Amino acid sequence: MSDSIRLGLPKLIRGEVSEKGYDVRESELSGRTALVTGAGRGIGEAVARLLAERGAHVVAVDRDAAGITALEANSSSGPARITARTVDITDRPAVDALVDEVERTVGPLDILVNVAGVLRTGSVVELTDQDWADTFAVNTTGVFQVCRAVARRMTARRSGSIITVGSNAAGVPRAGLAAYAASKAAATLFTKSLGLELARTGVRCNVVSPGSTNTPIQRQLWTEPDSRGRVIEGDLAAYRVGIPLGRLAEPVDIAEAVGFLVSDRARHITMHDLYVDGGAALRA
Repeated sequence: MSDSIRLGLPKLIRGEVSEKGYDVRESELSGRTALVTGAGRGIGEAVARLLAERGAHVVAVDRDAAGITALEANSSSGPARITARTVDITDRPAVDALVDEVERTVGPLDILVNVAGVLRTGSVVELTDQDWADTFAVNTTGVFQVCRAVARRMTARRSGSIITVGSNAAGVPRAGLAAYAASKAAATLFTKSLGLELARTGVRCNVVSPGSTNTPIQRQLWTEPDSRGRVIEGDLAAYRVGIPLGRLAEPVDIAEAVGFLVSDRARHITMHDLYVDGGAALRA
């Protein structure tokens, strides 16, 4: 009996199956169209690159054109396909127009990855109304607006995968990050609720929650010479444990988790919150 029959795996999964698992090939996402928000840098850029390298045609979205324009230009010299679109996801009409245009000119969306996010730091008593509003406008309302526009199309086709990149801060209190943590917690529960609503249509919705990752947003928190070390080792004064694996994540570590969850290898996973934080949250 073959491995694929014994394990009950569908033929549509790309790559050979052995006793060690799947052989992930570059063509795993071939023929699929993906939309990635916040693709101009950091985790979003890494996700866009990885999905394109695995065969998807990626529409890279960011409100800052520089990063996604460079992504598109670099992809034109190889087999990976990336199309740049400059859009602010807090602008609902612009989001609806983007999804409509992508579906008409690029292809039906099979994958959505919400990565766009902002960070406003400070204690609750110091946060301004604008800090709070800006954080939720991108991290929560933006996720809602993009998901709604894409989910309407996916449900009609009865297939698709939606990923929201959240944060382990959504499950663990962080001093000075109340607005960010609250917005990510809201986006996480929104995505799980969406997954419940869409489950019978075959659309899967999951969350990937990074911990400290070597990105521009992370580095903006480093105000002391030993900040990087304190993130890894922990900071008792901030009531923060360190990272048990002893390293910061790189953006590609998060992208790999996304790549798995949007693939057919994760066909029976939905409403899941995958922490990719080196154990930092102690999975609280």
